[in-house]
Amino acid sequence: MDINDARVLTTVLSLILFIGIMAWTWSARRRAGFDEAARLPFSETDDANTEPAGEKQ
Repeated sequence: MDINDARVLTTVLSLILFIGIMAWTWSARRRAGFDEAARLPFSETDDANTEPAGEKQ
């Protein structure tokens, strides 16, 4: 096995990994979790202990 075989193997494994991540991301079973995570920055917190930034004493 020379360096070119290692490069080809690395490229093929990277492509397979990329396709696997894309399939996992677009899976219908994961949609609800990803939608919930996407809404987290916009959620309101009802904690009485939270103060606006810069006003802590």
